[in-house]
Amino acid sequence: MMGPAHSLSGAAAWLGVGAAAAAAGHTMPWPVLVVGALICAGAALAPDLDHKSATISRAFGPVSKALCEIVDKLSYAVYKATRSTADPRRTGGHRTLTHTWLWAVLVGGGCSAAAIFGGRWAVLAILFVHLVLAVEGLLWRAARVSSDVLVWLLGATSAWILAGVLDQPGNGAGWLFDAPGQEYMWLGLPIVLGALVHDIGDALTVSGCPILWPIPIGRKRWYPLGPPKFMRFRAGSWVEMKVLMPAFMVLGGVGGAAALNYI
Repeated sequence: MMGPAHSLSGAAAWLGVGAAAAAAGHTMPWPVLVVGALICAGAALAPDLDHKSATISRAFGPVSKALCEIVDKLSYAVYKATRSTADPRRTGGHRTLTHTWLWAVLVGGGCSAAAIFGGRWAVLAILFVHLVLAVEGLLWRAARVSSDVLVWLLGATSAWILAGVLDQPGNGAGWLFDAPGQEYMWLGLPIVLGALVHDIGDALTVSGCPILWPIPIGRKRWYPLGPPKFMRFRAGSWVEMKVLMPAFMVLGGVGGAAALNYI
């Protein structure tokens, strides 16, 4: 799928988690719901770090472009080193390593560890990166015609304000993990969810997605999971733009209302 659909699906997924938590009697503090949805929207773009033409490659200027080149080469090297004889030959690393459950867990776990051991500046960095990506995905029309510096300033300002809100007693810094020293440990959860939602979205397209790697399926180690061929669509097609994106908006709205106990 394209960037805007990925971001919408990520936000909707976290709002759905909030609705499920409320139904189970563990309502999220509203800042956790809002910040988590934005992080998840940004994280839903991150697996395309292996694609030099993706939204994330443009999000941070030369830094993200260089990182995309490195991740593409790393993903391709891992693919070549682990492919079975039944897996096709490739010339690049797109939709390989970064599109797996293992990558999602490692990145989310790494961000949780950074939030715990790196302190406030690590939390701010995590928020900044994902809020910039959320702006690029959710407000993509405005972001495309705006200066990158303005988007970065918006991300930095929002990160600072939202971290201040979360730091207030009862607002969510210690949500879910409330032992001393575990503040913001939950930040990895929307990151894992966003990456997995991205992978599921890509699995719906023509090429499928090797979400389960390194678990082999049949004779393939990089099996491209997806629905039956007739149910798949091409990225950017009318199905994505006219059906899925409106559906994500509706589901996100319903999930958010339910998470806040409005319905």
